[in-house]
Amino acid sequence: MAASDTERAQQQIDEIEALSSIYGDDWCVVDEDEKIYCIKISDCLDQPKWTLCLQVILPPGYPTAEPPIYQLNAPWLRGQDYTELANSLEEIYLQNLGESILYLWVEKIREVLVEKAQSSDSEPDIKKSTEEVDEDDGDDFLLDYQPTQEDQTKMLNYMTSESHEDEELPPIHHGNPITDRRSTFQAHLAPVVTTRQVKRVLEKLYENKKIASATHNIYAYRIYCEDKQTFLQDCEDDGETAAGGRLLHLMQILNVHNVLVVVSRWYGGILLGPDRFKHINSCARNVLVEHDYLPSTEESSRQVGKSKKIRKDNKKKTEH
Repeated sequence: MAASDTERAQQQIDEIEALSSIYGDDWCVVDEDEKIYCIKISDCLDQPKWTLCLQVILPPGYPTAEPPIYQLNAPWLRGQDYTELANSLEEIYLQNLGESILYLWVEKIREVLVEKAQSSDSEPDIKKSTEEVDEDDGDDFLLDYQPTQEDQTKMLNYMTSESHEDEELPPIHHGNPITDRRSTFQAHLAPVVTTRQVKRVLEKLYENKKIASATHNIYAYRIYCEDKQTFLQDCEDDGETAAGGRLLHLMQILNVHNVLVVVSRWYGGILLGPDRFKHINSCARNVLVEHDYLPSTEESSRQVGKSKKIRKDNKKKTEH
């Protein structure tokens, strides 16, 4: 006899309660209503080198009729590593049809991470840390949106020496989130004048459990080196192909500098196609406007209108 919707819902509740009890702070509820969850998995070392975030969405038919929808999020996970791990998870599902499998998935991933830690002395090739800290994140899924205060300065007088050991952590601002078809995008901004500050800001952001569990954390930065009159700039896709390059291109077009922009995306289970790039850039542009790195749309329109009027007046003068 097939399980009813009520029975499946109760099975999901029981499984989630068990996993929350087993994994404690490593287990994160992203969206209770949409049944989106995330767990941070690491090797068993005191100071883990290999970590991965497993994000799952439980469809109504799980566990008896549908598998979980999942994302494997780790900067080092790509190519053959990704394919082999995905195949292992699929094999576990097929061997346990109709049963709750999230615990088996988590422990399989942990087994892979432990093997990597034991077989390699090198660190994984990553550009970000997802280390979590014990802090009160509140019940909200997103960080609080904080509008700019009028008297707030955009740039502090930071020390620019790369050899300075104690670079000051710049202020970090969080933009207004955009949600489309259950995917949520939110930009974060910080003024930076050295790559050490970029690193410090990224580390600080990834200390937040919500940000660390995002499906993608895309970022780009531009720093103007006045002595060389050149730009120091870089970007990171974090698994969202070409997103970092598009974000950096936007910043180049807008001619902003001495700033780092990070856009977090929490995937909601529905593919957005090209719209995802539109939302990433919209988030980035909005937070840059909010913090006075470029004029607002209204101000830009007034400037364009003023420029057209000047050109028109000059043309009349030349005609006379």
